[in-house]
Amino acid sequence: MCQMGNLLKVLSYNDLEQCPTFFLDFEHAQPTEAETVVWNQVNSVLEEAQGILAELQSYRGAGQEIRQAIQNPSDVHLQEEAWRAVCPLVAKLKRFYEFSLRLENALHSLLEALTSPPYAPTQHLEREQALAKQFAEILHFTLSFDELKMTNPAIQNDFSYYRRTVSRNRLNNFQVDSDCDVNNEMANRMSLFYADATPMLKTLSNATTKFVSENKSLPIEDTTDCLSTMACVCRVMLETPGYRSRFTSTETLLFCMRVMVGVIILYDHVHPVGAFAKTSKIDMKGCIKVLKDQPSTSTEGLLNALRYTTRHLHDDTTSKQIRALLQ
Repeated sequence: MCQMGNLLKVLSYNDLEQCPTFFLDFEHAQPTEAETVVWNQVNSVLEEAQGILAELQSYRGAGQEIRQAIQNPSDVHLQEEAWRAVCPLVAKLKRFYEFSLRLENALHSLLEALTSPPYAPTQHLEREQALAKQFAEILHFTLSFDELKMTNPAIQNDFSYYRRTVSRNRLNNFQVDSDCDVNNEMANRMSLFYADATPMLKTLSNATTKFVSENKSLPIEDTTDCLSTMACVCRVMLETPGYRSRFTSTETLLFCMRVMVGVIILYDHVHPVGAFAKTSKIDMKGCIKVLKDQPSTSTEGLLNALRYTTRHLHDDTTSKQIRALLQ
């Protein structure tokens, strides 16, 4: 069998049928010497990602203690109990928020590496597969985090209670653990972060937009082509039996679908006309069809992400056919 590097077909892809197709090894890609510096930097962030997801998944909230405290405002014991329950949770929420800032820096490093001259984005993704895999892992984490956050109203309830309690009595006589203490500026930033339905995605979108605006000498197409190429490669791997058979785990299939959706959403936020217009370099019909061909239990959340977290789906430039596919 050809090595993955030989599978690259560098094609001009003005026509969607001619997008570059190669196998991106999400399971086994290892960094080359040229990738090592950036890879190590990003890896130190990604090493924490699974732990963050596990903590978020087990986040149960202090709803019961908060309800008791609110219903019995004069019962000091219940107020203290609610405070003790909320404090470690707020410390967790602060950790999640701080992780989003580290993730933003990691994404910036990857975008810099995957768009720098003299190579085109397609060549970068094929040559630097370990960095492309890390970029994919960031997107996978982002969609996973946001799915968990969206289905857990306790997060905002806990943080709102914490802020109300702090502002009402400036902690009164409660003993506060230092790891729970969130200063006012941090609390404001955390509030903005958690108020968003998909906070990690917003972080990545903002980071990508910022990267484009800070790199005036780099054509925006270099960044958006990196995203559209990744979407295309994922779609082709998912719909080509020869590529699919090379995945050793069904988890990799879901990973590949998440990454495809993640880059589509990023592209839609960063590109001036978005992912759904006829001029888009992403074959949206093909991508949606790939998702719909899978069991709905694994893809409904991803289809919802396309429906509700993209920016341009309801623009006049989006065809009725694409809208109908996402209904």
